[in-house]
Amino acid sequence: MNTVPMPTKASLERAAKELQAGNFTSVRVLTTPYEGKGNVDVDILAGLAQCGCGEFEAAAQRLSRVTRDNPGLPYPGVRLIELLGGLDQRDAGRPVLARCVELLPDDPRAYEAFALLLVQLGEFDEAVRIQQQAVALATEKSGFLLMLGSIMAEAGRIDEGAEILSELVDNEPDNFGAVANLACLYTANGQMQKSLDLYQKVVPMSPHDPRIRLNHSIALLKAGRFTQGWAEHEWRLKLPGHTPLPRETLLPNVTASLDLRGKRVLVTHEEGLGDTLMYLRYLPELARRGAIVQLVVPAGIVPLAERIEGVSLVWTAEGTPDFDWHCPFISLPRALAVSPLPRGEPVPYLHASAEKIARWEQKLAGLTGLRVGLVWGGAPRPKQTIPYMIDRKRSIPMQYLQPLSKVRGINLVSLQMGPARDRLATEGGGLRVLDLMDEIADMDDTAALIMALDVVVSVDTSVVHLAGALGKPVLMLDRFDNCWRWMTGRTDSDWYPDLQIFRQKQLFAWEDPVRAVCTELRAMVAARRRAA
Repeated sequence: MNTVPMPTKASLERAAKELQAGNFTSVRVLTTPYEGKGNVDVDILAGLAQCGCGEFEAAAQRLSRVTRDNPGLPYPGVRLIELLGGLDQRDAGRPVLARCVELLPDDPRAYEAFALLLVQLGEFDEAVRIQQQAVALATEKSGFLLMLGSIMAEAGRIDEGAEILSELVDNEPDNFGAVANLACLYTANGQMQKSLDLYQKVVPMSPHDPRIRLNHSIALLKAGRFTQGWAEHEWRLKLPGHTPLPRETLLPNVTASLDLRGKRVLVTHEEGLGDTLMYLRYLPELARRGAIVQLVVPAGIVPLAERIEGVSLVWTAEGTPDFDWHCPFISLPRALAVSPLPRGEPVPYLHASAEKIARWEQKLAGLTGLRVGLVWGGAPRPKQTIPYMIDRKRSIPMQYLQPLSKVRGINLVSLQMGPARDRLATEGGGLRVLDLMDEIADMDDTAALIMALDVVVSVDTSVVHLAGALGKPVLMLDRFDNCWRWMTGRTDSDWYPDLQIFRQKQLFAWEDPVRAVCTELRAMVAARRRAA
């Protein structure tokens, strides 16, 4: 009797790698000889690859069959969402997961996975409806209620989400996930004392969980409890991807007893460009203490970094230079918390090229009104689900900016880079914006252009930090569930004294902050005319 050999571990690993790379046809070639013969791993790989190849009905049938035949197996639809998210192909999952709901009408996990995908696609009302069906079907409802509360919050229905999670915590006070999620939701909502009270409960439940400790640090920082917040924020270094450098040479707290004279301190870029621009302010203090300050930063900000007082070396090559201590940029406030300047150098601590500024002044000389730089979108990072969903909330659809075109006496000048720049042509409508960004090669060029402007209007992105660090006035359009650094209940900033915050009153509602920015611009035009 002929028998079909089972796949080797090596062939399964190869198929999984091909799948992650989006090589779906190759996966089908690898799995076809073994499909339907009782190997669950093969059948899941095949189903995922069929979705990627556009065989939506076949994929749904296969994944649903695997689910029915293996009731204790984690639902493979979740793996499909993770795969497609990492490839920025989320739309392909919709017909498959919708069909899985029909094929598994009594399995709440099928509903929940579909709801999770719909959230990522921005179909919030449908996601809530589908998740409510999952809750109704579930025998053990806690986990499904937890997801419903989170989906509500992501949809902008934050109070409803908080009510669901709060009731869950009341009924199950030891429910780790419910307490942790409610604490995060309160942080986003600006209810800082409620958030911190919950972290006092949830941190002891899992004291060595770096994600919980990191979220706790964000709540502390947003509440203005900086010293404790910076120390707690070091837990992020236990998450993957933050620094490959050894913990034993991580720069300790810089106190009077720590002698940095002649010591090489390597400061490394860690997360977003805005973070690095914000924390560059701490470098002069290291130099004043005698440190030889060396930096690893993205190439686009090298000229700006080289102009900072006390910087000895800016490194962009492979590897790192020799060092005595290393410090990720985001750890600088912790290391220098007891220095005379715990918030770093005063603004301006960045400086643009005088020659480049002069060129931009000459180029913009024909603009007689107030020169207003404009940024409407951040970096979308669609292959990273959490940053992608955050950017969807912080970036502003172009139609909401149309009132700016009615403000007389201003000239809008684009500072927008990245994929969002294309939206000016496709969605800009009657918004008159001078777009010279083809002439911008890096952040140093952007800095010079900003210095030739009067004010910058921007969503919360790296340009806010760049303009703020240069000492240029900034009018920031901020999302409701804002970043910790902009605090809560504040319209000003401790970090950038010339920054004003115009925040949403509810998620996705941009009309009020844009209207307030227009009012401020009119006041600036009037003040300019009076001065003239």
